[in-house]
Amino acid sequence: MICLKFFDSKLMKFINNNLRYLQTIMSTTKPTIPKGMRDFGSQVMFRRNYIFETVKRAFECYGYAPIETPTMENIQTLTGKYGDEGDRLIFKVLNSGDYLSKATLDENTTSKSLTKQIVEKALRYDLTVPFARFVVQNRNDITFPFKRYQMQNVWRADRPQKGRYREFYQCDADVIGTDSLLCEVELVQLYDDVFTKLNIPNVDIYINNRKVLSGMVELMGASDLFDDVVIALDKLDKIGIDKVKEEMESKGVKKEALSILDTFLNTTNVGDLSSLLENSATGKKGLEELQFVINSVNNLGLQSANLIFDITLARGLNYYTGCILEVKANDVAIGSIGGGGRYDDLTSIFGLKDVSGVGISFGIDRIYIVMEELGLFPDNIDVSTKVMFANFGEQEAAFCLPLLKQLRSAGISSELYPKKSKMKKQMSYANNKCVQFVIMVGEDEMESGILSIKNMESGEQSNLNITDLIKELS
Repeated sequence: MICLKFFDSKLMKFINNNLRYLQTIMSTTKPTIPKGMRDFGSQVMFRRNYIFETVKRAFECYGYAPIETPTMENIQTLTGKYGDEGDRLIFKVLNSGDYLSKATLDENTTSKSLTKQIVEKALRYDLTVPFARFVVQNRNDITFPFKRYQMQNVWRADRPQKGRYREFYQCDADVIGTDSLLCEVELVQLYDDVFTKLNIPNVDIYINNRKVLSGMVELMGASDLFDDVVIALDKLDKIGIDKVKEEMESKGVKKEALSILDTFLNTTNVGDLSSLLENSATGKKGLEELQFVINSVNNLGLQSANLIFDITLARGLNYYTGCILEVKANDVAIGSIGGGGRYDDLTSIFGLKDVSGVGISFGIDRIYIVMEELGLFPDNIDVSTKVMFANFGEQEAAFCLPLLKQLRSAGISSELYPKKSKMKKQMSYANNKCVQFVIMVGEDEMESGILSIKNMESGEQSNLNITDLIKELS
């Protein structure tokens, strides 16, 4: 009993003495970020920027000009453009202030009706719909056909998984104001050019046409269920043909119509579609467009990618009306790394009719994963500093500043270690940053102007003046 009382008193004394410390620990919030969002460290950003720069150079080489649109759009701009499933994935932004005080709440209020009262804005779901809105608003200042590229982040309230995030980047190229199929041919070449420059092997560019799918659905006697059929078909790779058929039947597609679906799905040659679509004017028009693009690309040739017809390619977005494309890197199981297509009616939603457009998108986040898994990033792209001056004190640092300016003027990334510290600490810093050369300037170097230079990779030492050093590094 005495021992227990002694122990209890000691415990209480410890708790009382450390109560504030314990309260601090318990109240400290562990820093986190929402699921599907990511931080990017310097090494990752250097590699991402390498992809961005490669894509950007290709865009501009093909005559596309940059634009940007806001992070937020009015919610009516976005809804109704992506189908029911897409609309559910739009991130909605609550109105500012006391939004509930302005809402009408009663026993008939549902989450959907309440959302309409308290939400006026949303984060952009993609770059294409905001682009269509941009075109309509700026049509008097745009020269048509208008070729634009856009590289910005988008948001989707999706379930996070490998290669699928709630915030991610899209890099889009679009031509609007012409229905010429030469644009589709050019965009296929653009895909091939970028993936060739990034050295991504074994890339397939799949192609189909929504008019061909419309003809197929028409022959199935399910034209009024086109959206449901396309959405189900778009899941073929994920759930398999049996589940796709079950979903179609549940939406009202007749069982006997599924045999027509089988006939189309077993078609791998574009030419074989001619007899299948004989009784569909829409389908025949789509087939003509498809054959023109495929034949033109084959005549020109591709550097590294393969163009493949795929009747199962559907792309479930509502606004596609013609040619559709999807890109896959076969050496990494990651899904599509790009996609796009023709849209004829998108600007009419915003009041501008008869303006056709076509565009493609690069999935930068998935391209990054492909390149990382295949080891395709070049060496030294993550080096931010090529030259570092060691710091031996105030006089030495002052001597280094004009030399540092000369190196930077020559385009050589350079820095001066900010404080006089032990050489071990400074060299450790240089190693961790992958600095290529460390320059040491002491009394002798200040008098002679000859710098002591250490190659951090080989360990070799050399002596050069600043002019010769710049020549060598340049």
